[in-house]
Amino acid sequence: GLLSLPGVLSLPGALPAGPPLLLDAGHTVPPGGDALSHARSLDCWEVREHNSSEWCHFIRSNPDCRLDGGFLNYLDGVFCVFPPRLLPLAVTLYALWLLYLFIILGVTAEKFFCPNLSAISTNLKLSHNNFSLTSPLHGVTFLAFGNGAPDVFSAVVAFSDPRTAGLAIGAIFGAGVFVTTVVAGGIALVKPFTAASRPFLRDVIFYMVAVFLTFMVLYLGRIRLGEALGYLGLYVFYVLTVVLCTWIHRRQRGDGLAPPGAWQPEMPTAVEEPEPSGTNSGDYGEEYRPLLPSRESSLRILTSALSPLDYRKWRRKPWYWRLFKAFRVPVELVLLLTVPVVDPDKDDLNWKRPLNCLHILTSPLLCVLTLKSGAYGLYQIQGIFPVWALVTLVASALALIIFITTSNEEPPKYHCVFAFLGFLASAMWINAAATELVNILRTLGIIFQLSNTVLGLTLLAWGNSIGDTFSDLTMARQGYPRMAFSACFGGIIFNILVGVGLGCLLQMTSSQPLVKLEPDSPLVWVLAGALGLSLVFSLVTVPAQCFQLGQPYGVCLIASYLLFLCVALLTEFRVIHFS
Repeated sequence: GLLSLPGVLSLPGALPAGPPLLLDAGHTVPPGGDALSHARSLDCWEVREHNSSEWCHFIRSNPDCRLDGGFLNYLDGVFCVFPPRLLPLAVTLYALWLLYLFIILGVTAEKFFCPNLSAISTNLKLSHNNFSLTSPLHGVTFLAFGNGAPDVFSAVVAFSDPRTAGLAIGAIFGAGVFVTTVVAGGIALVKPFTAASRPFLRDVIFYMVAVFLTFMVLYLGRIRLGEALGYLGLYVFYVLTVVLCTWIHRRQRGDGLAPPGAWQPEMPTAVEEPEPSGTNSGDYGEEYRPLLPSRESSLRILTSALSPLDYRKWRRKPWYWRLFKAFRVPVELVLLLTVPVVDPDKDDLNWKRPLNCLHILTSPLLCVLTLKSGAYGLYQIQGIFPVWALVTLVASALALIIFITTSNEEPPKYHCVFAFLGFLASAMWINAAATELVNILRTLGIIFQLSNTVLGLTLLAWGNSIGDTFSDLTMARQGYPRMAFSACFGGIIFNILVGVGLGCLLQMTSSQPLVKLEPDSPLVWVLAGALGLSLVFSLVTVPAQCFQLGQPYGVCLIASYLLFLCVALLTEFRVIHFS
């Protein structure tokens, strides 16, 4: 099983004479060989250059082909399980699974992560209305975290492995270019409007500073502890600036009121009725409530709470909505079983005693079985008793106590604790889906011999931005383009500062307080330059038009993105060369 490569880049003084250096997967480097050069000579991209009969052996014996984390080994599946003639079928299945992972991320963030964050902010006395001084703080912290959770978790997972760090950079920069050009330009095309001058200038300047810091980090090729903390510190400074500007603006007005800004919009009154959460599918509105309260059995409450469908809404929706909903139902059902949701706007706070007691068991099990892909959950205490069994015993006893001491009609005083439990469980779901997403993108990159950067700026950036795109354009069509335009710049500030800062900070140790960020493609510089140019273009042209944004501005932004995409793809396929 050991592969000996005599004379591999034997640099004088690289390694002292002695026994061969053992690498992962049993590879050896002879005395005087350079381990780093040896690893580079076995780049996983080279698998397609070998004979198809050698693919499986190459993947299993090469340490560079090892996927860190995740529950499925996609490289082993495509090169060992599927025969070479069925490679197109494997790629098709992987592409469909990739789309489904985006659905899982979107459903988890929208219906479970964000509602629990909102409940936590309510319990922390952070008001949601536009007349409270804490409302901008809620908008740029909890609301931004809820909207950017898939982007941030994807970045944290990608930064955990130097081989996939390009995915994080590509996704963060790619999403920034996409949102500031296509989404902002689409809003101007759909509904010409006058932008809010001070919030726009503030957000663009902060975002330009963040982009410049990231450019410098990439140029230096590493990020140290102080620089990672600087990212998070800059976001804290941004939050304080938003709160201070709001306070000054209200003092100047003198009446204590302020128009809705980017951090907390006034929602339109004529919007489509919200889809009811599956955690309360039996509640169809005031007109369907009985006049006299009735006691429901625990079994009836459990079955109605676990139904992710509103059958009245199902009957009047078009076929394509039903088709998309059919794909979401399995995800929502599993999430309903494992993630509690607290809703402060409901009289009962969405208290479902049988389901919430079940969550006492399923949520901790989910956390221990998804953390480090189940490594902690399967660990055996003293080599005898597994951790998951201990969690099951303790959680079952606690769930039984809560079920006995509470009633179906009134939530307990400690019901707010379920919001923190739901926040943690939904975060673990998002982290698990993001890990699978990063691994499958790396697999597709190896199959098609594409850099992680181009995958990040296209597939990952588009997938994470598609929800914001539809919501912002819908908001603009409903007559709120100013609010949607402000959201374009406010959300991506959180993604780049917290995504890069937190993602790198979590990978640092006391022995190595730095993370290497070596670009895997010249495309990184094209991406950084395109993002900087789009921000400079908006910073110059928007004030020049007296903040009156119309269709010419939107056409220029969308055309610039198409031009950038062409240059990026030509660079990736080496039609355009950079020294």
